[in-house]
Amino acid sequence: MRWPAVKSGGLGVVAMTYVAVDYLRILSPTWHERLQPVLWSLLALVAVTRIPFYRHWSAEFRAAIFFLASMIFMLSALLFEACTVRFVTVVLGLNWHNGRPPLPDTGQWLLLALNEKLPEAVVEILRAHIIGLHHYLMLFIMLAFSVLFESVKAPGLGLGARYMFTMAVGRLLRAVTFASTILPSARPWCASSRYSIPGHPHRWAQKYYVPYASDANAIRQVIEWDIAYVDTVNYTADYRPDWGSMSFLIDFLRPNTSEGSSWYSLLKKAGGGCNDLVYSGHMFVAVLTAMAWMEAYGGFSSVLIWLLVMHSAQREVRERHHYSVDCVVAIYVGILLWKMTGFIWSAKGGTGDSRLTKLGKIQGRLLQAAKDSDMDEVRELLKDVELGNQESPKQGPSKVMWLFASGTIFFSLTIVILAFTWTSDG
Repeated sequence: MRWPAVKSGGLGVVAMTYVAVDYLRILSPTWHERLQPVLWSLLALVAVTRIPFYRHWSAEFRAAIFFLASMIFMLSALLFEACTVRFVTVVLGLNWHNGRPPLPDTGQWLLLALNEKLPEAVVEILRAHIIGLHHYLMLFIMLAFSVLFESVKAPGLGLGARYMFTMAVGRLLRAVTFASTILPSARPWCASSRYSIPGHPHRWAQKYYVPYASDANAIRQVIEWDIAYVDTVNYTADYRPDWGSMSFLIDFLRPNTSEGSSWYSLLKKAGGGCNDLVYSGHMFVAVLTAMAWMEAYGGFSSVLIWLLVMHSAQREVRERHHYSVDCVVAIYVGILLWKMTGFIWSAKGGTGDSRLTKLGKIQGRLLQAAKDSDMDEVRELLKDVELGNQESPKQGPSKVMWLFASGTIFFSLTIVILAFTWTSDG
């Protein structure tokens, strides 16, 4: 991957300041409580004051429809993922979770070996909770808002649309992947400590999995016959609440009497599940943020963000939230998916291509002016090419654009607050 040209560096300083201030929650909670509101208030105030000077509201307006469509697509993907997480957690029952040891993970072995070899200070840095999921989301939001300062190519809503669209595609692929083969958690106590789920398997698992789970002869026979030949008519029944039109979800979510009567409240408790979910969702978000930052802004701050991504990856394995394979797959899937969605927004081309197009249109007039030695005409034509992709500075934004600008900033700040609140616990 080629690193983009270095920018002025202001955005990178702000981003690293945000990460450092938030890390004070561990080093000095008192200073964290003082400085974090000041930092966020200052950033919001500076962003709002830039609204009258932003010249690309028409481009933002054109990108708004795809931005909203991408948001709806992403929310739908997250809802599907939540249903799938719940399904793989409950389908085999609590007894299966309690009786399954973690898979052997050479990445975990490597980290434990490094703990014995590396200096204690280095090991403590590797263990430190420097950055989490909500930090990566905030870093991307900072990146998108930086269009107000011309640090990133407009439109910011186009960049946001690409981020959410890529996120949605990645989440759908992830849900299909971990639902295909159910793997045990790296934390065997997870299910019993977090969920109140039936101890026995679902009737589908009772028929198609349990009789052939451990007996080698039964496995050989089901391969040879290619049919579920064991008679399992007497299934253990499950609790079935009345969910009306959503009752088709009962077999997938397997509600319990203690978990309430609403399917939606059940999904909100799904969290990260208690199976190994290939690939890591946290790492996927981190990689998308790093890819967006590298393409849109570049510079040394991109290197620092990739180092934070690597730190997050080893922590996911070290703390056994995921196996090593989950982090490795999340990294290359995130990179590949981001590369594939450049048709939505790209830092490359765009302005330069349109300038070449406009230059081609005035080529004849430019040559004639040069032959006539009319330098004033040459300067005017070149100035038109330079300003061809910018909104006219002589004509201020219309009332509609002012309303759109105000609504966009209010909506974006609301998203910032909600994202920070809903993901602050990781």
